[in-house]
Amino acid sequence: MPDPTASIAQHYHERTKYDPQTINAKSKVPDWSQQPFPFKEYKIGSTFDLKPYLQKDAVSDLDDPQVIWWRRISRLLYASYGLTGMIPLPDNPHYLRAAPSAGGLYPAEIYLISRGTPLLAAGLHHYQVRTHSLVHFWESDVWTKLQTACFWHPVLENTQLALVITAVFFRSAWRYQDRAYRRILLDSGHLLGNVELACAMNDYRSHLIASFMDEAIHQILYLDAEQEGAIAVVPLADLLEVKQNLPLARTALPAPRHIHYPSIADGQLLSYFHQAIQMPLNSSTKVNWKLSATEGKRADKYNFPFCLKVSTTTSPISWGENLEGLQNTIQRRRSTRAYSGEAITLNELKALLNFAYHPGHYVEQGLDASPDYCDLSLVETFIAVSSVTGLEEGCYYYAPKAQELRQIRFKNFRKELYYLCLWQELGRDAAAVLFHTADLKMAVAEYGDRVYRYLHLDAGHLGQRLNLAAIYLGLGVSGIGGFFDDQVNEVLGIPADEAVLYITTLGRPRQKE
Repeated sequence: MPDPTASIAQHYHERTKYDPQTINAKSKVPDWSQQPFPFKEYKIGSTFDLKPYLQKDAVSDLDDPQVIWWRRISRLLYASYGLTGMIPLPDNPHYLRAAPSAGGLYPAEIYLISRGTPLLAAGLHHYQVRTHSLVHFWESDVWTKLQTACFWHPVLENTQLALVITAVFFRSAWRYQDRAYRRILLDSGHLLGNVELACAMNDYRSHLIASFMDEAIHQILYLDAEQEGAIAVVPLADLLEVKQNLPLARTALPAPRHIHYPSIADGQLLSYFHQAIQMPLNSSTKVNWKLSATEGKRADKYNFPFCLKVSTTTSPISWGENLEGLQNTIQRRRSTRAYSGEAITLNELKALLNFAYHPGHYVEQGLDASPDYCDLSLVETFIAVSSVTGLEEGCYYYAPKAQELRQIRFKNFRKELYYLCLWQELGRDAAAVLFHTADLKMAVAEYGDRVYRYLHLDAGHLGQRLNLAAIYLGLGVSGIGGFFDDQVNEVLGIPADEAVLYITTLGRPRQKE
């Protein structure tokens, strides 16, 4: 029976679980002729072509400050969400982007709000992905409205530019129905991961704001809130301007918890839930954005008695001079379609975990030591090891503070992983499968129902760092957003309180014949 005290976030999570007994009834075969167009295009406005600034030899005066500025913006947007490939199809080509997306549906959109700079007039700009250009579609100064909508976040006091990441819901819901909201948030987290790294490569620092008055942002951007919703606001601090080297601030605030809600029909749950977790319009709300001394300082959650413990300390991945290796990896990143079943090494697994969970080890290479998450301390990681040379088979809890793997189950789970991942060979043939989880009840008690957004954004952000590290090391990697939720906990021995958020598979890619 449903829990009468469950909040809307817990209710949404329970309603959108996949279960072996009901998955066929819940999953509809998509009508491919009705697949939504994955690009939003503005026909009216001033267009700034960013393509010439991607190649060094395409612009004559590389020392011109104006050229340098535009080149940084061009490379930042391209590395965040630009088109990096194309699959020819009979009717329309399918374009691939720098950030992965469930089903290749790409629900996210990027807006750039300018406070007004010598090179970018005040107002609203939209990133046109297909043409790699910016369209200035609204010329009025809206920065004060943005500050109000973001509860006067201190970073907006000293910055001139801000990205707003939105989602066009039907692009994912067309295929994944109500569960699509999970994938939309994970995809947005992938994008945030790229934005963070793209900023570091171009002398910017991204500052995440996950708590804002949603309706106010929708009004600023002239969005149809039934079709498209704001997911995150990301001010961009220019690190070449001394006054924009800003201190860290909070990114996420507590929000209401809703336990009284009507009976919601299938097909309407996504929309209702997104509306329910919005922060209401209230310009008089006072917020303390200052980080507390204990912010995100939770200790490793699980320390199982008498379990095998394996240290994961290792040297950082070397991304090359001027992070060229990272730039190239973002451009050639692809989700793996099939694994060979061969083993990866423990050193490779250590390197992946090091890059994903220990950004402070990469400061000397020019990356951010403390990139913004909503509250990463709420997200836990378990790893099912099928074939890792130097590591016993089984399921492990990853303790990032201690930098060690702690074994909780002793067996090979290949057969079970095939089943848990909805009979996908990716789960069966992967060398290791990572599960990001969270105690949803505890998280809701701390942050309210909006925490569901926070958790999935952080899991997607982590997943993208794993993606890029794996590709750079020559491994295969693919995220999975569809799985049998409760059965994951039962089979792998993961505590029942942990709600599974996301799966990342790792292994040796199968060579094409």
